[in-house]
Amino acid sequence: MNHERSRGLYDRALSVMPGGVNSSVRATMPHPFFIERGDGGHVIDADGNRYVDWVMGYGPLLYGHDLPDPVEAAIQSHVAAGPMYGAPTEIEVEHAEFVARHVPSVESIRFVNSGTEATVSAVRLARGHTDRDKIVVMQGGYHGAQESTLVEGSAGNAHPSTKGIPESFAEHTLPIPFNDPQAAKEVFAEHGDDIAAVLVEPILANTGIVTPIDGYHATLRDLCDDHGSLLVFDEVITGFRVGGLGCAQSKFGVTPDVTTFGKIIGGGFPVGAIGGKAEIIEGFTPAGDVFQSGTFSGHPVTMAAGKASLEYAAENGVYEHVNRLARRLREGVAEICAERAPEYTVVGTDSMFKTIFTREAPDDPDAACAGGCRQDPDCDRYDTCPKNGSDVARAATDRWERVFWQEMKDRGVFLTANQFECQFTSYAHTEEDVDRTLEAYREAI
Repeated sequence: MNHERSRGLYDRALSVMPGGVNSSVRATMPHPFFIERGDGGHVIDADGNRYVDWVMGYGPLLYGHDLPDPVEAAIQSHVAAGPMYGAPTEIEVEHAEFVARHVPSVESIRFVNSGTEATVSAVRLARGHTDRDKIVVMQGGYHGAQESTLVEGSAGNAHPSTKGIPESFAEHTLPIPFNDPQAAKEVFAEHGDDIAAVLVEPILANTGIVTPIDGYHATLRDLCDDHGSLLVFDEVITGFRVGGLGCAQSKFGVTPDVTTFGKIIGGGFPVGAIGGKAEIIEGFTPAGDVFQSGTFSGHPVTMAAGKASLEYAAENGVYEHVNRLARRLREGVAEICAERAPEYTVVGTDSMFKTIFTREAPDDPDAACAGGCRQDPDCDRYDTCPKNGSDVARAATDRWERVFWQEMKDRGVFLTANQFECQFTSYAHTEEDVDRTLEAYREAI
């Protein structure tokens, strides 16, 4: 493939943007290819190269790059009416009503502008609601670029994971391993009276897709109830992708006190949201005393896109389509791995998929869970499949970025560029896209 124009654009970008990108995950090696346009389940770069796109904007694009006519019409009508107003609009009320009807935890909701803003606001709300400071997070979990959760280490020895954050911020954050009920019980035994909230992704979706073991979220729910803490589900990625319109919380049967959203809830436009019990969410100003505000919050174009997208999904079998394609991808990749790299672990659920380059597995190459790892205790691979972020980090992560991703790109398949970020199917993808991708996997693994 020729990438001459992309290389030239990257050279220009380096002179005016740090690292030549506006988000770190886009800084692929040796340089990113620049997208010119999307077409269904594909993207075309600045040099005219065409790729099957499984990145889907890192999750927001449930419909790929061709919006259904009703969604596009809703967007265009609100664009034509004016950019924004600094005042409420009917469409934000309608969107809030739709979400509250379908998501088990949501009685009230505050729309913001990004997943990071949603989780920042949720942490502030939890602290304000409980008059406590400490937040329990999962090692390897991700909750946006915020000071309270960019930490590493353990509950007794947490440190900022990036420069620019004072050590004192990490003192209030308690990282524990995902899928370790005993660790959760121990951190509550020691700090329970000071814990404002547990902030957890229902599925670790920025760490290779790690699903919860049976009963894990129920344990967190019970601990929060026993100690007067809030259970906060970060559904920025899983929201309206896992579990359909009920989100991952409906799939796992555990209702959090607060849920953060992003990505799909805005129909592909910048968005975030914090929803939950009315008595908690109304802690935000002006109803309560926890300050939260934003110029672009509840932007009418975003609200129109989000509401129309979810309504279309409710009426047109969208989830059946995307989930079926993703399962076929996972099953196909699992067959390839069984032949060529039986130590690898295929993961994912609903419309999410990924292959983790784990380094060990049982001798039986057919022992893996069909359709992706389900944390099944009866599975022969249960002891070696990843249970938390540390397990994923021990995989052959460099091979994904330095070899495999490059090989797939050269075969016209666009995947997330590191071992940790997950991939997504869309309503625009086809069986032919799956076939082409599996052929590329077979050649690249």
